[in-house]
Amino acid sequence: MFPTAHAGSEVPRWLGWPRLAGGPRDTGTTRASRPQEAVIASGSRAASWAYAEDFVAEDAALVTARAKAEELGCVPVLPGVGTALRLLAAAIDARSVVEVGTGTGVSGLWLLRGMRADGVLTTVDVEPEHQRVAKETFAEAGIAPNRVRLIGGRALDVLPRLADATYDLVHADADKKEYADYLEQAVRLLRPGGVVAFDNALWHDKVADPAQRDESTIAIRALGVAVRDDERLLPALLPVGDGLLVAVKR
Repeated sequence: MFPTAHAGSEVPRWLGWPRLAGGPRDTGTTRASRPQEAVIASGSRAASWAYAEDFVAEDAALVTARAKAEELGCVPVLPGVGTALRLLAAAIDARSVVEVGTGTGVSGLWLLRGMRADGVLTTVDVEPEHQRVAKETFAEAGIAPNRVRLIGGRALDVLPRLADATYDLVHADADKKEYADYLEQAVRLLRPGGVVAFDNALWHDKVADPAQRDESTIAIRALGVAVRDDERLLPALLPVGDGLLVAVKR
């Protein structure tokens, strides 16, 4: 349960971005006047999060793909992230999308359902078994084979071979320690107005806790700072699922 902030008390630091080296730039505004720190945490926050996650129900194809992911030991995006990815793909009328981390096809299916009817998803994964199952997922969901390009291998070997400025959206959900490298590849791959999205941007609530210093948490925290401070990008951190860091390429 989240603690409650009382009148006159300081709102917990974890309600905003951690004030660490590389954290938000100090604009001279007082803590009390910062909009994010006017948020009052309450015991209903967890219930609201669960309500939002279940707001759009997953159909049989997604439920089956999620169950297969559990069997294989891979972790798909949560439903709130899936619906956000579908929305982003639809909002920009995405025709060409790159995904890093195929899994069993959960995020890919959400993306395809937001993309144009003639859109093509290029999805990369180092595990052949994951891609085999994902192929089944797409087929069972009625996705035409020519709408999905499955590429096996390490993302950092595959992405440099893809064409510059030709993709509408890049979604990454793979090795967190490589997120910074995925970002540079994504900026190169995206057309102006394209969107990059990183799953697990809150990383099990560790990113907002400055005491958490494991390698993956540090990498994701650094990614957030890099995206926020990159003048080529217009960013937002969405509190859906385990956090979705998104940015539009200017």
